[in-house]
Amino acid sequence: MSIHEVFMPALSSTMTEGKIVSWVKSPGDKVEKGETVVVVESDKADMDVESFYEGFLAHIIVQAGETAPIGAAIAYVAETEAEIEAAKAMAGGGSVVAETPAPVPVAAAAAVATPATASQNGSNHREERLVVSPRARKLAKELRVDLNNLKGSGPYGRIVAEDVEAAVGKVQPPTTPAVTPTQPTPPVISAAPPAPAKPAAVTAPVVSSAVPGQVVPLTTLQNAVVRNMVTSLSVPIFHVGYTITTDGLDKLYKQIKSKGVTMTALLAKAVAVTLQKHPLLNASYSDQGIVYHPNINISVAVAMDDGGLITPVLQKADQVDIYSLSRNWKSLVDRARAKQLQPEEYNSGTFTLSNLGMFGVDTFDAILPPGQGSILAIAAARPQVVATSDGLFGVRQQMKVNITCDHRIIYGAHAAAFLQDLAKLIETNPQSLTL
Repeated sequence: MSIHEVFMPALSSTMTEGKIVSWVKSPGDKVEKGETVVVVESDKADMDVESFYEGFLAHIIVQAGETAPIGAAIAYVAETEAEIEAAKAMAGGGSVVAETPAPVPVAAAAAVATPATASQNGSNHREERLVVSPRARKLAKELRVDLNNLKGSGPYGRIVAEDVEAAVGKVQPPTTPAVTPTQPTPPVISAAPPAPAKPAAVTAPVVSSAVPGQVVPLTTLQNAVVRNMVTSLSVPIFHVGYTITTDGLDKLYKQIKSKGVTMTALLAKAVAVTLQKHPLLNASYSDQGIVYHPNINISVAVAMDDGGLITPVLQKADQVDIYSLSRNWKSLVDRARAKQLQPEEYNSGTFTLSNLGMFGVDTFDAILPPGQGSILAIAAARPQVVATSDGLFGVRQQMKVNITCDHRIIYGAHAAAFLQDLAKLIETNPQSLTL
């Protein structure tokens, strides 16, 4: 007799436990080797988890919505239908007379239930199997659509929700751009800001309707943020503030926003171009010395609706044109909301932007992310009465920025020089951001 345990896999290097988002298979269902049986929430994204064995899903130990530590058994897979009852007896603490295999060690958990090679759209991909997003699979079941008859429009031929809807005549199937979100949903950060010189309009995080006196457990993502923030406390930091006039940037934004350009992309581009002159601000500390990163990857903090924070990364932001950068940003936010980002899309940042300007704040200090040397806090832009160069008074749109730096490698003069050059670029030559 062969009854196999399905273990909670380690989907990232920082993951200590996982949460079951949904079971794709139900007890008693036939399971093929390499077929997705469960969707697990790691500390940053949702991932399909496949069975290493062929057989039947005999018993679910950890139900949807529950969590389990890495390496813990979350289900049993029996090789034959006759062994299903025996698997249930095992789960209930009963004895099984027949010989069963010893539990697989935690280190081998990935061999029992392991995500396949991750594709660009956040799903798992193997050439020999049907690749379907969890949302598309659920929708197909509701609409009674045979997935085997569909051709996926997502990267690597992945079937997404739009393909299922198109099959029943609801919508036209989407075309596949170079980077495309698999599950478009309203983004956390919209394409257009509510006021000039704000990176983007971010909807306020949804606060759950908790009952007064109730203790609400932290989500997996919130726990990951907690660990990162505690780690940040060990780093000696300092802050430097600067006031930047944004009239020129606002004018440029009004000219090109109809082409899909976002203020987030403009500011990320401005920071990235300035970092070319200040590589130390793009560096990070290590026990071996200063790590000068080969690329300028700008992380942008995004508050998730269900709690927690994630930082999608605009890769090589200094080298990408503003129009592609804006499209990339929209794709990243869409996939962040759908929890379909790949690890390199949220943990490869070398410099972070944090914006609360859409809430009207005057100034704030941002907490330095682990593994980075700097983070820039951006507050609201406001009309201010200022003395002009001709000795008169005028009204200018101004915003306050505040940089937090790792004082082990970056000193006050370095940060001040960076902010000075950033202000000069935004105030005197914003048109260069479109080149």
